[in-house]
Amino acid sequence: MAAKILMVTGDAAESLEVLYPYQRLREEGYDVHIAAPTRKKLQFVVHDFEPGFDTYTEKPGYTWPADLAFADVDPGQYVALVVPGGRAPEYLRGDPELRKILKAFFDADKPVAQICHGPLLTAAVGALAGRRVTAYPALELDMQTAGATYQDAEAVVDGTLVSARAWADHSGWMREFLTVLRAKAPVT
Repeated sequence: MAAKILMVTGDAAESLEVLYPYQRLREEGYDVHIAAPTRKKLQFVVHDFEPGFDTYTEKPGYTWPADLAFADVDPGQYVALVVPGGRAPEYLRGDPELRKILKAFFDADKPVAQICHGPLLTAAVGALAGRRVTAYPALELDMQTAGATYQDAEAVVDGTLVSARAWADHSGWMREFLTVLRAKAPVT
């Protein structure tokens, strides 16, 4: 049986930040499950930059089914966690079931990959204090407020935590995360 990886997300997650790691980790031989507030078809979004805008724009992206609800997750069944970005983390960080899941992964020192706005979730459970991270650049102050040292880099590895700024950093992010996974939770 393949080692299982959990991905936590919801509506308005950035399409590329869900689907790229989902496919890449499956390609590597891991069994990836997507959890959301409820088991339903999720509506992802596409964030991009347009001339004249001071920030990114948001357009409808792909839809994808959640495999299970946060309340149905047993963190002990998973070897690692992936936390995509997009707008989803802004509202998901208030979900008590999700906070239990996040805390369980950090308490067990399991590999965690986070990208873009995903660190808003890990910050919500106090898991970034004393760590080095990167995130979407607009979150630099949020990361510092969470007690982290922000680094503007393609991928930052701090123990079993691997973070990236945004989807343009996917290859570096997944390369570093797979290095951690192969050491801590190899495919069997």
